[in-house]
Amino acid sequence: MSRVVPEQERTWRTGTAPGIFPLLGHGIALYRRPLAFLNSLPAHGDLVEIRLGPRRAWMVCHPELTHQVLMDPHTFDKGGPLYDRLGKLMGDGLVTCRQPTHRDKRRLLQPGFRPSHVAAYTDLVAEEAEAVCDAWPAGRAVPVTEAMMGLTTRVISRVLLSDSLDDATTAEVRDCLTEVVRGLFVRTVVPIDALFRLPTPANRRYRHALSRLHAVIDQAIAQRRGGADRDDVLGTLLAAARGDGGAAAITDQEVHDHLITLLLTGVEAPALCLADAFSLLARHPEAERRLHAELDAVLPGGRRPGPEDLAHLVQTRCVVSETLRHSSPGWLFTRVATRETELAGCRLPVGANVLYSPYLLHHDPSSFPDPERFDPDRWLPGTPTAAQRRALMPFSAGNRKCLGDEFAMVEATLALATLAGRRRLRHLPGYVERAPRPAITLGHRALFMVCEARHRASDSRTAGDHVADNA
Repeated sequence: MSRVVPEQERTWRTGTAPGIFPLLGHGIALYRRPLAFLNSLPAHGDLVEIRLGPRRAWMVCHPELTHQVLMDPHTFDKGGPLYDRLGKLMGDGLVTCRQPTHRDKRRLLQPGFRPSHVAAYTDLVAEEAEAVCDAWPAGRAVPVTEAMMGLTTRVISRVLLSDSLDDATTAEVRDCLTEVVRGLFVRTVVPIDALFRLPTPANRRYRHALSRLHAVIDQAIAQRRGGADRDDVLGTLLAAARGDGGAAAITDQEVHDHLITLLLTGVEAPALCLADAFSLLARHPEAERRLHAELDAVLPGGRRPGPEDLAHLVQTRCVVSETLRHSSPGWLFTRVATRETELAGCRLPVGANVLYSPYLLHHDPSSFPDPERFDPDRWLPGTPTAAQRRALMPFSAGNRKCLGDEFAMVEATLALATLAGRRRLRHLPGYVERAPRPAITLGHRALFMVCEARHRASDSRTAGDHVADNA
């Protein structure tokens, strides 16, 4: 197991990835075989120079070096190919804004995602997960990824907008987000704008999806301004736009940018995490058995979980943590150097693009022995080392760590507990595990599985008689 070595004692290795596509650089490798490409980089150093089209970039391949970058946001600010593209979608929201404006934006949004506030969302998450269970017929193949996208879209839209989105609009938002995250990725790794101005079907679908997302947000804002105030994120933003509380008023554009940022970040990643969790559990029956044993003890009869149950869903949370390690949806991020600086003994110019990959860090055998093995017990209380806890960063680190990290963990834990307490999912006959199709996020985008009932629907809201597991 690696130990944390003080920076002054460490000798960093730097190198250059071999070029195979002179014009497009390593962007094609990232697009066509992303995981194989990432896994090849540590052999070339802890900091490896790559090329994304005409741009030079540096990939950080060691967790301590990654923390060095993330803990110095004034030198390594949000920016680079990923955030340049995201900015065109999100505007100047919390995810894409530069460091000087970040603190005020975070302070404005933080109250809605504090741990004490997150507990209030438990019924909301469990209610939406129960609706998914009710729609899954036993013995039939069900579209797992699509269902999880629908679930997380409904959850985050209710947190942001209360009940502003009807079922048809929610489904449209889900589909538009899927199209946008695909298009954003190829624009990030192959940053040649002329390619994306061509009137191809894919480019037209991307532009249409982008337009519809903005229109949905604008309509929700307009409807709220003509109606009653509500205690949700939109209500907080509109109060800030009026200048309530004595602070300088934010603009209408900022209201829009914050909402679309939280919508984009609150749907795709948690949905893919849940879909991956079910896929991994189906391939690891012992981990699934331990999960079911906990759920049957904590939530007998498949009853709905509440805030008081979270502390007892230890194995369930471990499954979520291990899924985020093994198959992290957020797998590639960029930063930009705001000044000439030194990193791992390498001089970086102003504007240098620095990349880090949670997938790469989570699959480093020096941090996680046998990294391809799915083992939720890695995260049982008292088990992970300090180095492992630092190496796990699905929500980033430092002051730009995801605002909703604890909300996302609670959402995934409660949704998994509700779904797995009442349903068991099996891979279709002949299923073969394939590398996921890359986008801004990574995961199973069209996963179908066979649904089996574990508990009677009539028992789901009470601690009634236990119904035997079908396992």
